[in-house]
Amino acid sequence: MSPELDLACRAAREAGALLRANFETKLDVDAMHRHDIKLALDVESQKLIERLILATFPDHAIYGEEGLAGDQSSDSQWIVDPIDGTVNFFYGIPHFCVSIAMRRAGELKIGAIYDPMMDELYAVDFEGLATRNGQPIRPSDRAELAEAVVTVGFSKSSESIDAGLARYKSIAHRVRKTRMMGSAALALAYIACGRLDAYIEEAISLWDIAAGQLLLERGGGSVVLTPSPGNPDKSGIVASNGRIELRVEG
Repeated sequence: MSPELDLACRAAREAGALLRANFETKLDVDAMHRHDIKLALDVESQKLIERLILATFPDHAIYGEEGLAGDQSSDSQWIVDPIDGTVNFFYGIPHFCVSIAMRRAGELKIGAIYDPMMDELYAVDFEGLATRNGQPIRPSDRAELAEAVVTVGFSKSSESIDAGLARYKSIAHRVRKTRMMGSAALALAYIACGRLDAYIEEAISLWDIAAGQLLLERGGGSVVLTPSPGNPDKSGIVASNGRIELRVEG
């Protein structure tokens, strides 16, 4: 394991332990939006991760959901989602994670996703297969859309929700089942290990998907990102096991 991945895994586990200790406790809410929630714990989790990373690599950059840190001119950038699935976490639904990726010169190099409630650590290094708790993983070999289980995400604006509903309608009758699970990072990790076959969402942020994208692509899966209309910081995503042909209309 590279020093970078070792650090990402350690930071993800420590942040995950923080989340697990605070699960189903009284939480301080920083902001309550129409389709989202921001917790003080989001910031606390990211600060913990920042301290660990910058203690080892003080000249690296951090790009996180809760802000920037480090040297933003560095070509080594850590991409951090301190709680992916905050709404699930707030409502006591045990499906959320910590996601940490590192890219160098714009190319994803390592990733770690930790699900503290399942105690599952997904990791991918500079080379080699992605792993779950140290064991290699691969996407499913299902090639027929009619056999696929597809997870669908619905974003936060009215426009993206409407577009997502159109996308959902275009595939719902063609697949075996659809699921709406509330964590983009875990959706990609689940495709990477064969639990799911595909994932679509209209508007998603880099920190939600960076680690999961590398996990999935390393096993031969497919991730297609398209610019989100009117929001340069978000992308639409169509991800799959690389075997099914998923054409999404709408």
